[in-house]
Amino acid sequence: MTRNFFAGLKGTMAASEENSALFPIFILTIMAIPIVPYTITKLCRAASKKSKSIHCQCSECSRSGKYHKSIFKRISNVSTCSNMTLLLLWVIMIILVYYIKTMSREIEIFDPFSILGLEPGAAESEIKKKYRRLSIQYHPDKNPDPEAHKYFVEYIAKAYQALTDPIARENYEKYGHPDGRQGFQMGIALPQFLLNIDGASGGILLLWIVGVCILLPLVIAVVYLSRSSKYTGNYVMHQTLSTYYYLMKPSLAPSKVMDVFIKAAEYMEIPVRRTDDEPLQKLLLLVRSELNLDLKNIKQEQAKFWKQHPALVKTELLVQAQLTREFASLSPSLQSDFRRILETAPRLLEELMKMAVIPRNAQGHGWLRPAIGVVELSQCIIQAVPLSARKSTGGSPEGIAPFLQLPHVSETIIKKVARKKVRTFQELHDMDSQERADLLIQTGGLSSAEVQDIETVLDMMPSLTLEVTCETEGEEGIQEGDIVTIHAWINVKRGNGLIGALPHAPYYPFQKEENYWFLLADSTSNNVWFSQKVSFMDEAAALTAASKAIEESMEGSGANVKETSRAVAEAVEKVKGGSRLVLGKFQAPSEGNYSLTCYCLCDSWLGCDRRTNLKLKILKRTRAGTRGAVLADEGPITEDGVEEDEDNEDEEYDDDYESEYSEDEEDDQNTKNKHQAANGTVNKHGQGAESSGSDEE
Repeated sequence: MTRNFFAGLKGTMAASEENSALFPIFILTIMAIPIVPYTITKLCRAASKKSKSIHCQCSECSRSGKYHKSIFKRISNVSTCSNMTLLLLWVIMIILVYYIKTMSREIEIFDPFSILGLEPGAAESEIKKKYRRLSIQYHPDKNPDPEAHKYFVEYIAKAYQALTDPIARENYEKYGHPDGRQGFQMGIALPQFLLNIDGASGGILLLWIVGVCILLPLVIAVVYLSRSSKYTGNYVMHQTLSTYYYLMKPSLAPSKVMDVFIKAAEYMEIPVRRTDDEPLQKLLLLVRSELNLDLKNIKQEQAKFWKQHPALVKTELLVQAQLTREFASLSPSLQSDFRRILETAPRLLEELMKMAVIPRNAQGHGWLRPAIGVVELSQCIIQAVPLSARKSTGGSPEGIAPFLQLPHVSETIIKKVARKKVRTFQELHDMDSQERADLLIQTGGLSSAEVQDIETVLDMMPSLTLEVTCETEGEEGIQEGDIVTIHAWINVKRGNGLIGALPHAPYYPFQKEENYWFLLADSTSNNVWFSQKVSFMDEAAALTAASKAIEESMEGSGANVKETSRAVAEAVEKVKGGSRLVLGKFQAPSEGNYSLTCYCLCDSWLGCDRRTNLKLKILKRTRAGTRGAVLADEGPITEDGVEEDEDNEDEEYDDDYESEYSEDEEDDQNTKNKHQAANGTVNKHGQGAESSGSDEE
């Protein structure tokens, strides 16, 4: 009877009170587990950010306002959705701590001596004497107060019985509990009213379990799946990728890339308003020269242009407004659509680039010509330069487009400078700063402050160098069908000493990071053998990737630990010095000599792209088996498979793939004929082509 009594006592006092009091602690713990590490990580990232400015400091970029940190912009940068959510969660945690400390009733340990007001070890006579005194004070016959009655029954009477029972008192003095040694107890950290299954509380508990355990995960899964079914990881719609894939053609000229770009599903969702008709008609007159319309039949061409889908018409005109810098006169509604188009443009162009270089044939090759066209369109949109400005003029294969990205430079100034035999942007860039300043002031008519802005932009422009090798791991030659490893280091240098920086883009209303595309391509066959996106912004990620790649490569080649450590240390020094590692693999094609070109294309700057030529000799595989047996049967082989042409390291695109914005149909036909005739051989056409006779052994 005594043990059953105290078991009931334990169940009513310990279980109910402890479980209810532990519920806030349980919620606080669940919240603190993810929030505290996330907050520490976020603070460490904020503290490790470099105070050095990485954006352009010229007057035009300053006037654009996108880098201006006003008090409102600083508040908006801090008060992001994630930051505000994190702050709210911390407020809830603080409230829970305060509640646990001050509002929650402390769990009382059943101490019969303390309840009766006695010292531990008191005699039985003292216990009875104290009990009688408390009975006079709290007994229902003496005190009609319900609280006094409750306290007498639940505490005083139970404490007296616990101390007067010999076995219960011995257990308490020996083990600290009237029931003796206590085992491990488990409970549910929920409020007591939820655990009361009688009446309405049972329904509340059921609803809570169904809502938290079933409905909440179901809602999260539905939202996630509905979004993931519509968008990719880069927040581009799947419908856009499908459209880009099917519209991409191997002979797509740079001037035709625009027609594919504007057909994104994101742009088709832009609202078309009747009030936009008149502003768009005025805009058409301003950008008509950039639309490749036949001026002889201008009325018919314009009528044909307006018959397109309204969203396509609107998107193309607004993109042309950016290229021609005619966006100041747009109406407020068009300004909103204009910003929406430009904000999504970098993501869409990146996916369009992937659709150009995605494997299309049995050898896994993509297409070079549309890839170059996509990068050129991206450069023009970021720098707000017309596509027609890329037409080859005089001695400049890129036209006047690179000049127009400089602040305060117009076509009139370019013509004045050209009279002094400075016809290419590279010639202007390579001049001494004092000589360049004298030319721009005396000939161009610019002021000293404007020349200083130009110098600031030139110091921001990246200068790229490439070091590329191709080899078969563990072998001396490359045979057809081998897995070839391409190993390239891309180094960037700037006049201001920065490695990663934001480009000078005063007419692009959003902050844009520089991205580069490395392409290993055969310009004669229009095939891209290998491609990879490169960024110089995140040095920590580059260090990790380069170290891991070098370590795996060295271990695969059988190097010891010391050699591997030395190679990793050298790679780390290169990355810290402004280099990025490009490491990839491709399958060697059929036997023959190949003159390949390695491109490094920037998506933000004009005139910064670099290429280097690479001669690759593929040997015939004589028989199946190990490579060692093949080499032994063939005798001594002195070819290592790769020769890098260092003389042409800093040259621009091949002449075959210079920007073309007229005679596209004729060029497409010529390209097709040329590709059919090439079939793995090397022509003598263009800067990147090498004499086929020089490679014969």
